[in-house]
Amino acid sequence: MSRRALPIQDRLVIPAAEIFESASRSSGPGGQHVNKTNTRITLRWHVLESSVLSAEQRTRIRSRLKNRLTQIGSLVVHAGRHRSQARNRELARERLAELVRDALATPRKRVPTKPGRGVRERTLAVKRRRSEVKRSRRRVRSDD
Repeated sequence: MSRRALPIQDRLVIPAAEIFESASRSSGPGGQHVNKTNTRITLRWHVLESSVLSAEQRTRIRSRLKNRLTQIGSLVVHAGRHRSQARNRELARERLAELVRDALATPRKRVPTKPGRGVRERTLAVKRRRSEVKRSRRRVRSDD
């Protein structure tokens, strides 16, 4: 288990008891150090059973992070970039917090606006020019 609670927003903090932490061998280059130390950190947070989320927040996380949740509803984050377990732990905690923060963010409502006068005038000018070009390409009528 993680040692400290994880602050997400002003009023949302994931308790340390809800975040399960495990360490494993990291992949990639590194030689003997990589082969004998457990520096890769995996954090698991069970979203569906969390006591700090409201029903609305839980639904929003489920819909926005559906590709990252396991079948039982856990959000899993891995970090193994650094040689140090402590740095990987901090990186994993930051990633988890950022994922949850982004998932809980409410999208801004779009305010519909009308095009400005200059835009309308330029559009009409372009249309007039195009019309003139097309008119100049027409066959010339002879009134004999």
